[in-house]
Amino acid sequence: MAINLVKGQTIDLRKNDKGESFDLSSVTIGLGWDVRKTHGGGFLGKLFSGGAEEAEYDLDAIAFLLDKNGKVANRGYAKQASNGRTINMFEGDVVYFNSQRHPSGNIWLTGDNRTGAGDGDDEQIIVKLDALDPKYDRILFLVTIYQGRKNNQHFGMIENAFIRAVDNHGKEIAKFSLSGDSTYNGMCSMTFAEVYRKDGTWKFRAIGEPHMTDTFVEILKSY
Repeated sequence: MAINLVKGQTIDLRKNDKGESFDLSSVTIGLGWDVRKTHGGGFLGKLFSGGAEEAEYDLDAIAFLLDKNGKVANRGYAKQASNGRTINMFEGDVVYFNSQRHPSGNIWLTGDNRTGAGDGDDEQIIVKLDALDPKYDRILFLVTIYQGRKNNQHFGMIENAFIRAVDNHGKEIAKFSLSGDSTYNGMCSMTFAEVYRKDGTWKFRAIGEPHMTDTFVEILKSY
């Protein structure tokens, strides 16, 4: 049975206190969320539109691969997209919607869910932890609300948000859940959790640290 974590709690991913072992050759980091409803239905559909149409509420999963100094050593290179815009940080140690697969092939984002609709994981990042180059000491998992500042969308509007780790055989190892409240008002990004090397294995730590910015680039400056 998966362990339900609280903020700040750390567990061993390979083996829990009950003696159950997990296959870390491929680990799915699943993230999910729901948009908070009001008595009149989904209030986001009425936001800035007089109730005429539903507003898009796009949350993005991001992973930072950090070295032993706690830094992103390779930010990738610039690439021109099909629409003519320049994509920076392509094929570097940041996995995100514009660079969904790490050059090593050992960590990738399965896709960009722009609505959060439906049950289960809304976005997934797959990590082959056992194959990851030893130079990577820690992986930080974040979620940002695309154009959250512009659209007045924040984590105070989110409920049933979670991050979970699932092993190669589909066994859920751990889950960390949180629901938005007034303390998350105006917060458009979240450092959700991390996995890191420790004593020959991998640990998982629930973080739940909110940020006002709606772009991961601002958070990346610290790394």
